[in-house]
Amino acid sequence: MTRLETIYREKVIPVLQKEFAYKSPMQIPGIEKVSLNIGLGSGSQNNKLMEEAVAELSAIAGQKAVVTRAKKSIAAFKVREGMPIGARVTLRKAAMWDFLDKLMNFALPRVRDFRGIPDRGFDGRGNFTLGIKEHMIFPEMESDRIENPKGMNITIVTSATTDKEGKLLLEQLGMPFRK
Repeated sequence: MTRLETIYREKVIPVLQKEFAYKSPMQIPGIEKVSLNIGLGSGSQNNKLMEEAVAELSAIAGQKAVVTRAKKSIAAFKVREGMPIGARVTLRKAAMWDFLDKLMNFALPRVRDFRGIPDRGFDGRGNFTLGIKEHMIFPEMESDRIENPKGMNITIVTSATTDKEGKLLLEQLGMPFRK
């Protein structure tokens, strides 16, 4: 078991059980998966930029990223159906726990003028999406080798049914929300 998973099992589960008075241990929310996504608007014309994004996302996640392709043609954006427009990777189990530990304890504190994450990224069902402007905050990225910094979306999918449950789960795991 990873460090964050141990914290979840030993400390977070009892807090959630006490707070929400679940009747069954199966009702206690957990984290199901973490999805990372990089969208490259201009990358659809630049093949080198797309390969670079896939390699960097794979290094951050520790798992091979896949290229996302356009489902429809959009003339205003010069996008044709099937063109590469981004990269994504979905993490589960041990890789997910390792990534969350790295995100909360190493990457987010490296953000310039960091004062916490706003909690308005919840979707109403307990899932949380976080946008990062520069992926260089991750320890795997060497700032001198990166030519053009990219942003990314990180979606944490939980089994919580409400935002209140999801927020308490993430707070107890160590997500630095703003006060």
